Amino acid sequence: MNKSIFDRDCRACGRLAGFLDEVQQRYPDYYCGPVPPFGDADARFLIVGLAPGMHGANRTGRPFTGDHAGIMLYQMLHKYGFSSKPESLGADDSLRLRHCRITNAVKCLPPDNKPVGAEINTCNAFLANELATLAPGSLVLALGGIAHRAIIKALQLRQAAFKFAHGALHDLPDFRMLDSYHCSRYNTNTGRLTQPMFESIFAEAKALLQS
Repeated sequence: MNKSIFDRDCRACGRLAGFLDEVQQRYPDYYCGPVPPFGDADARFLIVGLAPGMHGANRTGRPFTGDHAGIMLYQMLHKYGFSSKPESLGADDSLRLRHCRITNAVKCLPPDNKPVGAEINTCNAFLANELATLAPGSLVLALGGIAHRAIIKALQLRQAAFKFAHGALHDLPDFRMLDSYHCSRYNTNTGRLTQPMFESIFAEAKALLQS
């Protein structure tokens, strides 16, 4: 993969690099590094999350894989024809994404799942370069406000002109962006994001891509 989009050896954020070293000591079998985008290199549907989870993508090396956050996401991807299977178990399983790719605004595990602004900004160049590969007319799904704002920043647009709201659709220069609450354990357990709400997002995404 082009290093302008993903660099497995990146240690540009000292706090994140140091934290990954600590986690690797505690869990020597974990992936513990920047997590690469996963899916179709020529996808017209790009899903942008926040960052790898401690026992999910940071363990498996695949976005939204191995913890609660990915359960509903991969179910929806499969139901709407973007995934070959409804469950992602690990980077070495046979699941394949169709016309879809998943990436994160921050590629490394942050302490307490909370990257600081400087880390989001440092990783933003990778996201900007990945967005630049999308064909005109593509659709980007922002999972949560941080991903939404990272996309706007990557495009060097005014944040005030594009407010995050669940279900909001934004016309951007070369593609459209659809907003959704993040499919985190907290959001799904509290009912902030329900299965019908998430399903309506994917139904809209499918319709937009077919139109």
